[in-house]
Amino acid sequence: MNVQFKKGVLELCVLILLDKQDRYGYELVQKISEKIAISEGTVYPLLRRLTKEGYFTTYLKESSEGPSRKYYKLTDSGREFLHELLEEWKEFSNGVNQLIKEGVRDE
Repeated sequence: MNVQFKKGVLELCVLILLDKQDRYGYELVQKISEKIAISEGTVYPLLRRLTKEGYFTTYLKESSEGPSRKYYKLTDSGREFLHELLEEWKEFSNGVNQLIKEGVRDE
């Protein structure tokens, strides 16, 4: 898949997954990788930036499989940002889908 496509939607994917429940970084990578091929290294800088911008808070939680894990929790401003991005995504994807319908010849 085109790298620019992935970069554009990765932020939205992370926010959507954290809207449902708190998750740790590697868990986010695994969940997204089930649908979109991504590398682990693309998610962590995004998590740091979104945390710095106030969209997430973090906390440590004990793990039975090793050291404590850093969990990310969506803040109220993160939830607002998610809903803004979802609206933008719907408008954008509807526009692209319309252009595809109008422009692609079925031959």
